Amino acid sequence: MRVVAGKYRGRHFDVPRTFKARPTTDFAKENLFNVLRSYIDFEAEEPRALDLFAGTGSITLELLSRGCSHVTSLEFDPQHCSFIRSFLKALDAESQVTLLRADVLRFLRKSGESFDFIFADPPYALPELESLPDLIFRDETLSESSEQASGVRHTSSLLVPGGLFVLEHGRSQDFSSHPHFIGHRAYGSVNFSFFR
Repeated sequence: MRVVAGKYRGRHFDVPRTFKARPTTDFAKENLFNVLRSYIDFEAEEPRALDLFAGTGSITLELLSRGCSHVTSLEFDPQHCSFIRSFLKALDAESQVTLLRADVLRFLRKSGESFDFIFADPPYALPELESLPDLIFRDETLSESSEQASGVRHTSSLLVPGGLFVLEHGRSQDFSSHPHFIGHRAYGSVNFSFFR
């Protein structure tokens, strides 16, 4: 795993071969962050970011390297969390990241925090993948019956006004009809949909 740019540029961390995670390729990651520069000035704005389904922590590391003031990183697998914790310690960056071993869907339904930038790289086969934008923009898109079923009253989006959500997904998903959809990029088999 290589850091593409920023203060940790060129740093390498060896991902254990036993990992089940499918990390975002360096090619896709580099192109994604090139596109993100037109939306976010990471160094000047020092945004607060949320990395969902963190896996190897590659995106968390890239966000830190490029100037995010704080990253909240969610990953359920204990081995993956341990790996993320180890490279944060090696970089002396533990204070800049809140690493949570947590179920992402439960977190999205209950969190009261707001972020400037949210990135999600769920397993492509996740049954709830297509509902992720609705969970991020929950104040506008969750129906009353959904709120009653979950037992949680949602009052605000997880994004600050003008914030950006990027969802990585496979070829079969198309989010262009979502009310918050603003764009799409594809790099090989990796697809990113942008929402604001």
